[in-house]
Amino acid sequence: MRIEVWSDVVCPWCYIGKRRLEAALERFPHRDEVEVVWRSFQLDPSVPEGETHATLPTLAARYGRPVEEMRAMMRHVEETAAGEGLTYDLANGVGGNTLLAHELTHLAAERGLQGAMEERLFSAYFQEGRPVFDVDSLVPLAVEVGLDEAEVRAALADHRYRPTVLEDAGTARALGATGVPFFVVDRRYGAAGAQPADLLLQLLERAWADAHPLTTVPAADGCEGDSCAV
Repeated sequence: MRIEVWSDVVCPWCYIGKRRLEAALERFPHRDEVEVVWRSFQLDPSVPEGETHATLPTLAARYGRPVEEMRAMMRHVEETAAGEGLTYDLANGVGGNTLLAHELTHLAAERGLQGAMEERLFSAYFQEGRPVFDVDSLVPLAVEVGLDEAEVRAALADHRYRPTVLEDAGTARALGATGVPFFVVDRRYGAAGAQPADLLLQLLERAWADAHPLTTVPAADGCEGDSCAV
């Protein structure tokens, strides 16, 4: 079974969704036969590469809300994250273009380290307040998970994974995704948003049952209910 997850490293609900998916997989009896693949989706591709901005005033302006109202909305997300064991400080965050971070995750995928790279990027950005928008910020995180520094710098310099990042975004649109996180199981079942672990588990169970239908032989003698004729 393959689970594809479209996400953006600066999406607070995506990290929450990651934790909830992990909780669902812990309870899924066939979890050892599940492959999780991370796909790229930029929440705001219009941000110029190399530029950063303070998250709170930028979001307040974008949605036409007072700063304090936006701060209160952020607190709600922080409380939800805390319920999943995550510590956020969204009001003091910094945003930017995430293309390079997505390119890095595709390099990590080719080296069998995509899951570790996604986790490190999420944790660095949301729990440590570290930037993830430029090469010098991304390289130390990549090295921490086991990638080679020279290879990372070369890949981010020549943008060899950018076509794959853009292809992911196109596939998400074709599948009907308008936001993230977006979970797709075996390209047959989808779930939008940071769904509860229980719902994700139900999705996995249904997908597994449909992919592995029970085959029965003709019925033989047996007992039914609380009676059995001898």
